[in-house]
Amino acid sequence: MLTVTGGLICNFIAIKFKKKTMKKMLLLVAAITFSFNVNAQIETPQPSPFSKVEQKVGLTDVTLEYSRPGVRGREIMGNLVPFGKLWRTGANNNTIVTFSDDVTVSGQTLKAGSYAIFSKPGKDNWDIYFYTDTNNWGTPKTWDDSKVAAKATVKSFPIPFNVETFTIDINSISNAGASLEIIWGKTYVAVPFNVPTDAKVSAAIENTMKGPSARDYYASAVYYLEEGKDIKQAKAWIDQAIDMTESPAFWQYRKQSLIYAKIGDKKGAIKAAKLSLEGAKKAGNDDYVKMNTDALKSWGAL
Repeated sequence: MLTVTGGLICNFIAIKFKKKTMKKMLLLVAAITFSFNVNAQIETPQPSPFSKVEQKVGLTDVTLEYSRPGVRGREIMGNLVPFGKLWRTGANNNTIVTFSDDVTVSGQTLKAGSYAIFSKPGKDNWDIYFYTDTNNWGTPKTWDDSKVAAKATVKSFPIPFNVETFTIDINSISNAGASLEIIWGKTYVAVPFNVPTDAKVSAAIENTMKGPSARDYYASAVYYLEEGKDIKQAKAWIDQAIDMTESPAFWQYRKQSLIYAKIGDKKGAIKAAKLSLEGAKKAGNDDYVKMNTDALKSWGAL
């Protein structure tokens, strides 16, 4: 009798446990399903997809960021894009060009930086504006002439075929410049710009032919000191750096004193350390004051 009753109780407990477990499992599945439904997002293609073009022109980096609408059977210039009205020159957010150096457009200097490209298309000519405010969706609500960094008027050319997707590219590339080419529908315009390649190369050649700078000599001397390399060479370099510097800094004299001390020139080390100490006091640099004072004490100069 006890055995039968015990068995019934065990079966009852097992059934209750299974029911509770199933209930928890169902709640967990429901929670996961709800979470998936809340977080799931459907991504679809954009009607005007984003594009980024990066191009080296001479020694200047040029980057274009813009969106590309399609023709889709529409008449573009003079209809979808009206003649004589300001256009964002693309779709969605501003079309942006970025130059790593100052460049020249129609005789006007564009400082290194980013610009929104706006245009006013015409049947025969386009006005192209490089606008300093790039944070507009479409054209600015209020146009500000003071934000026009450069303006170019360029000829518009018909092309004998249809370009379905709006395109801006960087072509006609030379060491001296290139063109921003705008092509859509049956229209082509090009905006030439010049880059400062010759000035940059000429300056680099001139600096190189002058030989190493004071900074080069100083950096080389410090490296040799810290890496335990030829200390005589380090001394020659630090002396050259000091000689080439009109007003050597206290931290330069500090390195010179350490190099002299390491080579065994105590007198030269003391002289350089005193100059470093004087400069550090004038600059109010307590760390260098202490380092030089400690060094001079250890060399018996204080």
